[in-house]
Amino acid sequence: MSDKNLIVSIADQVALVTINRPEAMNALNPATIVELTTTIAALEQRADVHVIILTGAGDKAFVAGGDVALMRTLSPLQARDVALKAADLFQRIENSPCVVIAAINGYALGGGCELALACDLRLVAEKAQLGQPEINLGIIPGWGGTQRLPRLIGVSRAKELMFTGGRISADQALNLGLVDHVYPAEQLIEEARKLAQTIASKPQTAIRIIKEAVNNGMAMDQEKAIRYEAEMFGMCFTTADQKEGMDAFFEKRPAVWKNC
Repeated sequence: MSDKNLIVSIADQVALVTINRPEAMNALNPATIVELTTTIAALEQRADVHVIILTGAGDKAFVAGGDVALMRTLSPLQARDVALKAADLFQRIENSPCVVIAAINGYALGGGCELALACDLRLVAEKAQLGQPEINLGIIPGWGGTQRLPRLIGVSRAKELMFTGGRISADQALNLGLVDHVYPAEQLIEEARKLAQTIASKPQTAIRIIKEAVNNGMAMDQEKAIRYEAEMFGMCFTTADQKEGMDAFFEKRPAVWKNC
């Protein structure tokens, strides 16, 4: 699979999606946003894809941000329209039945950082830099950054990053809880594949229920969220995988998941 601005390969139930605009530091323009949206929607329908890895082409950038050359010409209504299209894409990633891993191989700035925030997990190369530098352009993060970043790293730390527009290193991002693992650049995709294949080997119905329980529960107060979790826990007992997993436990054998 491939598109004008994307390269897609599938192996071992893992899809690797590479944003392929290295001449523009893989900046997200409207065409790439549309391609990512349709590609992820198509991958979600495939029985042979359980996990999606997103990365950037070349060795400099994951996604260096939105396409500023285009954005500087937009009217207020056009800017809002682009932001809503990006929001729809990032919401699809966040709520995807597939687990989505960001393999951040270089700059993840502005819209690139916001794309990573929408993913379930974030792995980063040692040389990478992350940030929300929109303030330096006289604007704010408009593709989910003002909402997802505080939820991930805390309000005051998120405000500082957005107020200053500064960049942080991979190790600083790890210390803040913005990313989950840091690797040498040459090991990043290999490590992302290892993690993806581990997740892909698990019962996918339960993986999807976990993702839904976490995402929806985060929008509730704790008491309601715990009751919601109990409902989702009960739902697991309608699945073939629950029966198989518990039978395999008592029979002391590996489970054979049916993903249903």
